[in-house]
Amino acid sequence: MKPTHAPSRRHFLESAAAGTLLLPGIAPAATVGQAGRKPRIAAIATTYFYLSHAYHIVGRFLDGFPVYREGDDVGDALHKPGFDVASLFIDQTPDATDLGRAKARKYGVRLSPTIEDALTLGTGTLAVDAVLLIGEHGNYPDNEKLQRQYPRGAFFRRILDVFRASGRVVPVFNDKHLSYDRAEAIRMVDQAKALGVPFMAGSSLPVTWRYPELEIPLGRPFRDILAAFYGPTEPYGFHGLEILQCMAERRARRGRPQGVKAVTCLEGDAVWKAGDEGLWSWELLRHALGRSRTVNVGDIRQNCRDVGKPVAFLVEYADGLRGTVLLLNGHVQDGTVAVRTEDAKGHETIASTLTYLPPPPGARFFDPLALRIEDFFRTGKPPYPIQRTLLTTGILDAAMDSRVRGHVPVATPELAGIDYEAPEDSGFIRAPLTDPTPNRI
Repeated sequence: MKPTHAPSRRHFLESAAAGTLLLPGIAPAATVGQAGRKPRIAAIATTYFYLSHAYHIVGRFLDGFPVYREGDDVGDALHKPGFDVASLFIDQTPDATDLGRAKARKYGVRLSPTIEDALTLGTGTLAVDAVLLIGEHGNYPDNEKLQRQYPRGAFFRRILDVFRASGRVVPVFNDKHLSYDRAEAIRMVDQAKALGVPFMAGSSLPVTWRYPELEIPLGRPFRDILAAFYGPTEPYGFHGLEILQCMAERRARRGRPQGVKAVTCLEGDAVWKAGDEGLWSWELLRHALGRSRTVNVGDIRQNCRDVGKPVAFLVEYADGLRGTVLLLNGHVQDGTVAVRTEDAKGHETIASTLTYLPPPPGARFFDPLALRIEDFFRTGKPPYPIQRTLLTTGILDAAMDSRVRGHVPVATPELAGIDYEAPEDSGFIRAPLTDPTPNRI
């Protein structure tokens, strides 16, 4: 890997504000702590075990993490977020795996028995400056579409209840997609907007390292876009859609919304048949896989057949753009994307990149996400509009509908009108992943 130098903090952390509407009696979000103390975070988690999302995200706010910037000495690389985790609510704490309680004791964090207590710190009114909502992992039931029913929506409603009772709101970050149910996700966004709650959601994929670096200028015409990923269909399909949408949102839309009018999920040989019939582009897939660091040798069809079956999400955007997410277990174990667009001279070109996910135990892709969350909590301004995550949440749910309905197209009029403007700086991290100091021997 060729080392790159970090840009200025302003370049990396510059955020795009999202508009809010305040109701009478609700105070705007506080973005800094009171004089004499750091801002305080309430962490709400479904569970907290080794390598869980709570372990990675809350842990970074407690322990810090390395961020290599130009001019830093190696020993100065540890970044400590400027917040105190004041409270931790964990819904499930199995004795055999729980690490959250010990972590809270180590750092003097209040272990709260309820979400309300975590936000009020036992005072009866909102007493924190920001909320981490991490509803990923844990023993929760699956529905008939094989979606894990994490209680993100229910937890979010309880957070809003505290805001209403206190007459004040603070920024909330929701890890990954908003809900397994797109109707609930729409309600969550509507409720946040009505109360004026600064709201950010999503995963690391849009902000992690890109090799090679790729920032498609806003307003370029897109002909086609394809993302290749891996993993189980519902939880990892969301990551593939995040890669797709953080690129697709930059296209010229000719006055049309960002939204999606239909989604189809295909599995097995139907995926290859769709490619052969031109429903997705083999050429784009070749470009995407050309950036992969894990691509398997041998025939892609046989590799996928050896471990299961491929999955495709075919996404029909309201403005006519065709988007595809392929889950290629057995052939790749990373995330890449290719876009058929135009260069600065108006000539057709295919741009592609790897969205790099450094593996556990460090899982360093949580570093840029934590930096983005930190800046969001500090300013109250999400780095990208919540509508991006609302759209990817809705596409995923519609794809799961298509899957159980026999892989037919599912119309999504509730997603077709979703619109937002992408930030000029898409926010992926430019700082080097590891110590860039050259050896002198």
